[in-house]
Amino acid sequence: MKPQIPDVTNPLVLGIETSCDETGVGIVRGRTLLANTVSSSMDEHVRFGGVIPEIASRAHLEAFVPTLQQALETAGVTLEEVDAIAVTAGPGLAGALMVGVSAAKALALATNKPLYGINHLVAHVSVGLLERDGSDVAAELITDDGNLVPGLGAVLVSGGHTEILRVGDLADDVQLLGTTIDDAAGEAYDKVARLLELSYPGGPAIDHAARGGHPAAFKFPRGLSNAKYMGTVESPGKHRYDFSFSGLKTAVARVVEAYEAAGETVPVAEIAASFQESVVDVITRKAVLAATENSITTLLLGGGVAANSRLREVLAERCAAHGIRLVVPPLSLCTDNGAMVAALGARLVSRRVGTSSFEFTADPGLPVTAVSL
Repeated sequence: MKPQIPDVTNPLVLGIETSCDETGVGIVRGRTLLANTVSSSMDEHVRFGGVIPEIASRAHLEAFVPTLQQALETAGVTLEEVDAIAVTAGPGLAGALMVGVSAAKALALATNKPLYGINHLVAHVSVGLLERDGSDVAAELITDDGNLVPGLGAVLVSGGHTEILRVGDLADDVQLLGTTIDDAAGEAYDKVARLLELSYPGGPAIDHAARGGHPAAFKFPRGLSNAKYMGTVESPGKHRYDFSFSGLKTAVARVVEAYEAAGETVPVAEIAASFQESVVDVITRKAVLAATENSITTLLLGGGVAANSRLREVLAERCAAHGIRLVVPPLSLCTDNGAMVAALGARLVSRRVGTSSFEFTADPGLPVTAVSL
């Protein structure tokens, strides 16, 4: 028989994240972050220019217990005091997910705690509900009866996903408005960084290189932005809110090849700045368009690429111009971490959402509309 959902106002939830190359354990009490401990195997993947699933899985196995112990110590709590355990069940790398799911099940069984298998993507957005730096700006997103304010949406920009969401409640009502049809923004950054011989991961490397270049030096394409795909308000195009970055990557490759063929130095900073401007321009324009056309008045930003300085800057400017409130996570909570998992877990507990059966398995392709299993 499954443990009962704890009837507490501010549940103490332990979150486990192992979807890719970060082993994260976070602890949240209600909406207060108590610990966010992350062990990354990024350095082991750098020489390959991307994450190697087998290496990531083995790294999770080695790092999990020390990461858990450090999180508990930082939070000043014991496993016995925890009200529930949440773990990323998907999407992500199959082997990596299985490590976290197996560990969470073992802990839940050993301590007789309720278990929640949750969606990694929704968790990225859920960090917007956490208190930060002693203040609670996110309190305005929650009504007196615990519901989320109406008109809530989200922009998720990560290594494998670029999506626009409408959010009724992060616990059980997330609707997909737009998504990438090929490369996600983070994937495009990694591929272009490789073309420019910059370091991995590509996001921070290009963001840094772009500061020395002009964003209009090259006119790169804005995928799915012409009339054929956009349509009109009355007759929306099929991909009005969707994204495509594969053509942009190819355009960058052609420019680089042209310079190399001519024996000229590749203008890395100018290409990086122009590429980044194309990505940011499309994401922010479509996000604001989707918001204005779907009565969204508050946008939550989430995902690893949410740490990008230009994305944060332009999205803030365009949201302000359209009267949309933007909630941006601290840089420490943009990349994969256990705090975001614990935050979503705490929301599930507080909204009395049913716990997961111990029979659930990791789902590498879990859709964003499936908040929990």
